Amino acid sequence: MSVVPARAVAASGAGPDDGAAAPLAPRARLLPSLGAVYRAQLSRARVARIPLLFVATFQSVGIMVLLRGVVSGGDPARSVVSGSAVLVVAFVALNLLAQYFGQLRAGGGLDHYATLPVPPAAVVLGAAGAYASFTVPGTVATAVVGSLLFQLPMAHLWVLAAVVPLSGAALSGLGAALGLLAPRQELATLCGQLGMSAALLLGVLPAGRMPEAIGWARDLLPSTYGVEALAHSFAPRPDWFVVCADLGVCAAVGVLSLTVATWAYRRAAAR
Repeated sequence: MSVVPARAVAASGAGPDDGAAAPLAPRARLLPSLGAVYRAQLSRARVARIPLLFVATFQSVGIMVLLRGVVSGGDPARSVVSGSAVLVVAFVALNLLAQYFGQLRAGGGLDHYATLPVPPAAVVLGAAGAYASFTVPGTVATAVVGSLLFQLPMAHLWVLAAVVPLSGAALSGLGAALGLLAPRQELATLCGQLGMSAALLLGVLPAGRMPEAIGWARDLLPSTYGVEALAHSFAPRPDWFVVCADLGVCAAVGVLSLTVATWAYRRAAAR
């Protein structure tokens, strides 16, 4: 009787449990997965996105310089500076993220993430957090330059510590959803550009000088609540209840938009 060596049996995969499928590894938890995706996206996008962040900051500062000859001070000046600062967030978190997810979907990059044992929410939140992180230096620089240009007090600029992440969450979720739901990559890019243009027109220009219909459209844009929160902080005596209310709306819209983006990711990855 011939004897088959144990090494040959191991190599062929034969054994007493040959008919049973090997158990899959347990799915990674949300927070560790989120941290891994965030670090990977941050490292990947660092070189490519820094020049674009410079462009976004230069664009916002340029808008404030142009409007300096039209707006002298008061509420309009606070709106211009606040809107220009949040515009940096919109440029990166909404526009670039919509383009990124549109490109990822068109190029089959979602298939790579679908093979990883990470929750869909970790992919969306990790990418959104990484892109939003790039907006911090530009937003702070724009707010400081605008405060000096329009002679606004800078004592409460610490409000940016809440405005940037909350506005970034709302706009990142919106940008990711646009990129994932757009049927073509070109449409994702177009939607991102239109969203940034809306943030520019509805956020930077003083609300008091707009028609009533434009004011209704302004209420639908999540970034305007971050703009209002920052604008109220420039007042001599800020109404902190109003500031917190605006930030609360940003937080609620951020949760909603990121939830929609997660659903859109599942939908796109399943195709």
